[in-house]
Amino acid sequence: MRKRSIVGRLLVLLGSQLTWVALTVLLGVMTIGSGVALMFTSAWLISMAALHPSIAALQLAIVGVRFFGISRGVFRYLERYVSHKVTFRLLTRLKEWFYDAIEPLSPASMSAHRAGDLLTRAVGDIESLESFFVRAVSPPVVALITIIILGAFLTTFNIYLAILISALFILVGLGFPGMIAILSRKSARNVITSRARLQVEFVDGLSGIADLAAFNRQDHVSERVYQNLHVLQTAESKLMRIEALQRGLTVLVSQLGMWIALVLSIVLVSRGQLDGVYLAALALATLASFEAITPLPEAARELNTNIKAGERIFDVVGESRGDSVSLTHTITLNNFDISVSDLWLRYTNDEPYVLKGVDLVLPENGRIAIVGPSGAGKTSLLNCLLRFWEFERGSIRIGDVEIQKMDRQELRRQTGVVSQDAYLFNASIRENLLIAKPEATQNELTRALRLAQLDPLLQSLPQGMDTLVGEKGFRLSAGERRRVVIARVFLRDLPLLFLDEVTANLDALTERSIMDALHRLMEGRTTLLLTHRLVDLEKMDEILVLHSGQIIERGRHDELIHSRGVYYRSWSLQQQMLE
Repeated sequence: MRKRSIVGRLLVLLGSQLTWVALTVLLGVMTIGSGVALMFTSAWLISMAALHPSIAALQLAIVGVRFFGISRGVFRYLERYVSHKVTFRLLTRLKEWFYDAIEPLSPASMSAHRAGDLLTRAVGDIESLESFFVRAVSPPVVALITIIILGAFLTTFNIYLAILISALFILVGLGFPGMIAILSRKSARNVITSRARLQVEFVDGLSGIADLAAFNRQDHVSERVYQNLHVLQTAESKLMRIEALQRGLTVLVSQLGMWIALVLSIVLVSRGQLDGVYLAALALATLASFEAITPLPEAARELNTNIKAGERIFDVVGESRGDSVSLTHTITLNNFDISVSDLWLRYTNDEPYVLKGVDLVLPENGRIAIVGPSGAGKTSLLNCLLRFWEFERGSIRIGDVEIQKMDRQELRRQTGVVSQDAYLFNASIRENLLIAKPEATQNELTRALRLAQLDPLLQSLPQGMDTLVGEKGFRLSAGERRRVVIARVFLRDLPLLFLDEVTANLDALTERSIMDALHRLMEGRTTLLLTHRLVDLEKMDEILVLHSGQIIERGRHDELIHSRGVYYRSWSLQQQMLE
């Protein structure tokens, strides 16, 4: 992605803050102008006072010194206040925009990224853009306006003085930033990328700390963390050295500008072309005006970091595979029949298809089970039904509406999902339930937990529903975690129900208990059950056997047993294992 494109997209996000941006620039110019006027007026006042004029001749300059001294502080405070206000608004806008942009893409486009890398992009990279406006956007505009005003002011005294000082301004304002941008480009990119790698290793290490300890591999992960930390420190050290060089050169040139103004003013005074009282005033005013230029090299260095951070953010947001069709009106579903016709899906263009011409019809309030081994394509079908992934060919209709014409959020508001890896937040059981229905009453929560067969668990917990479940619900057993998720769906009372490997990795007794709760949950709902466990499927209206992305058998449980095909062989094998 080109730098101009990234900067342009970042500037677009500033669009709603243009009034505040303009005010910040105006305050910046007034701050610099007050500083220059203060130095010019005070130097002229001292020089003029040495000639012992009447106090009336100095009165205006005395008032000017007081005014500019006070106004400079006031304008500086206001400029800092407004610029940081814009910055915080920009950060808020960026975070909201980033989440709104990636939420519809999840989990399809997100699956290619590691958790630590996504965390770094969502937090670290966006935080890196904090300096985009304060250090990369506002200073160049302020400097440009200041150069124009100062050049016009110096021209009233001498055109050559204005040209020389303007040339130094251009050297510091363009030459130094260009040099700094070239010198810092690689280090700035290394800071962003190494910070991301460090975050990835750190998050992965913490997530798998139990397994690492079990296999005594903590040192291996620690070594990788320290390696990335060393790369990050090296890159940051290079940036600090470049910054030190930039500041030293900027101070040198600003002092050189003052001496040039002083020497040229002496020549003009000796030729009678300039009043002597302006000698020190012009030199000190020139020195003060460099305050507008000194931030520019740092702005160039920060811009490299901002561009890399923006590139990483926009790379994630730009990974949509043909987002949803925008709705111009709200679609109301009259019924919840599900019809899948000739469905084809592959995750990338260079990978084989994971679904190959899948067809099924699920009537409203009907129950269909899709069975097959791991990797058969069951979860891929669910991803298409929830619009986590966009299928390549075929059709999915709910009622009379094509699913691709439905708003993702509206679709998911009608759908209850229970899966083996459903996430529980590090909060209480009550708070995890309220995610499904924030306005739920105590009676509704109690009923949902009872229907999910969690009464015995609650009675054994001293804090009952307010018991914390821990990170990812680790304080609960696998069966208890799934019952909490089932209770969520009971609480929402939705017309569509998708169950994905709900009883996987559970013992036989817990599995049977979970299935009893699920059958109660299925009542009055259009239900799709995806499982490789052929347990308690006699109550399903139809069973589809999925293998390598294709449906190879279909029928009721007793029909499939009688046909003695793939389903019968798998069922027989599982029965033998249970016995």
